[in-house]
Formats: sequence, C-alpha cells, structure tokens
Amino acid sequence: MTQAEVDDTLKRIHEHKGVQGYIIINNDGIPIRTTLDAAVTQQYAALIRSLTDKARSAIREIDPTNELVFFRMRTRKHEILIAPDKEYTLIVLQATDVQ
Repeated sequence: MTQAEVDDTLKRIHEHKGVQGYIIINNDGIPIRTTLDAAVTQQYAALIRSLTDKARSAIREIDPTNELVFFRMRTRKHEILIAPDKEYTLIVLQATDVQ
C-alpha cells in the first residue's frame, strides 16, 4: 500500500460519523500517527498494547492455529476498534451515541 493510499484510508476512517480519532502504534507501543492529543494518545497506546498482547495470548492458548485479527470493545462512552497487524496496530476511538 502506498503512502497516498494509507493517507486516503485514514482520512476516510477519521471522517466516518462518530469517529473521535485514531492512533497507529508500532509493536513497541510507540505512537506513530495520531489525531488525538498527546496525553490521550500515550494513555491509549500503552493500555491497548497491553490488552492486545493479552488477547493474542488468549486466542493462541485456546487454539494455537488461530490468530487475533480484529477486536472491538464497547463502553458507555466509546467504542474502541483495534486492528493489530504484524508491525503496527490501528486503534480507532468512536462515540457510542452516534445515531
């Protein structure tokens, strides 16, 4: 995927109704790209990386031939969409009260 295609995809995601922002982190949990402020970015990056590692481990323990490719969490205020990949993880924060 070219840089222009990545930019277009991220722009489409960010413009989707209810999306408050996104964060892309590397495997070390370091934010590479974000639309959120620095404090929120650091908090989500650290906590979601830890949660993703645990979810991956749980899936592998249940079935060693399976792999975590996407998961979503819904709270009263937000829906957090997480797409882990080999080198990067995409985290999208979306409002749950979107009509």
